[in-house]
Amino acid sequence: MLTTLDIIDWFQEIPNDLAQTAVQALESGQVLFLPNLNFALKKEEQNFLSPQYADTRTKNISYDINHHRLRGLVCDDEEREYFENMMARFAKQSQILIRHLLNHYAPSLLSARTSFRPVEIAGRIAPSYRKDDTRLHVDAFPANPTQGKRILRLFTNVNPVSKPRVWRLGEPFEEVAKQFHPSLKRPVFGSAYLLQALKITKARRTLYDHYMLQLHDNMKADLDYQKTVAQQQVEFPAGSSWIVYTDQVSHAAMAGQFTFEQTFYLPPEGLLEPSKSPLGVLEGMLNKDLISLF
Repeated sequence: MLTTLDIIDWFQEIPNDLAQTAVQALESGQVLFLPNLNFALKKEEQNFLSPQYADTRTKNISYDINHHRLRGLVCDDEEREYFENMMARFAKQSQILIRHLLNHYAPSLLSARTSFRPVEIAGRIAPSYRKDDTRLHVDAFPANPTQGKRILRLFTNVNPVSKPRVWRLGEPFEEVAKQFHPSLKRPVFGSAYLLQALKITKARRTLYDHYMLQLHDNMKADLDYQKTVAQQQVEFPAGSSWIVYTDQVSHAAMAGQFTFEQTFYLPPEGLLEPSKSPLGVLEGMLNKDLISLF
């Protein structure tokens, strides 16, 4: 499930044939592995490699480059400025890399949040099974409906003691959908409107959001599935990066500490092969339009 690319610079030009290969691999459910692409920290940023900077109520420190907003960070004002500069630099370098490597997406790609994950995954107790990312799942957001947009993520492991980020990768999305299709239930009439009106969701849920959230929850709730489904363990070494559609690739984060992540959204019309997307697969399986509001 890995496609390895020899990219060593966030700003390097990418040949068209390599860019085409990268897009096709991603849309087929592959993880793009960039073993030699590191994010270099400045001297004053080395101290941020500590879990003490994360709010105890959260597992990540997030940054909104569009509004210059940091959340989940515990530090003084001077450190906050340095931290914001570090996050902004990672966000900008990620944007440049993705637009070069995945140039087919450039006209449609939307930059979302940047995050830093300084807390060790292994041994961490999640408040509920829905938030337990050590269980195989595909990404869907209860409060932030994507309305059919893809969730593309770029990760970089900056662990200072060479500890890998350990994932499990599960079966292809088509198989996940077949497995859990019988358990998918239609939404209650008017529920999407009510959730938005009460500000439980930031936007109106579509049928796609409703079914993807059920897939996410049902996968995590089924412990027998977690144990018996075909899966493989992958280690992403310190100093490496990887890119993946987390709404398509069944994944679980098992161990690791100190990882940067940049999220992008891509509307369905920006894809090379929309039929391979989760939206395309589910619409074909359910035989209905899933991005209409309900």
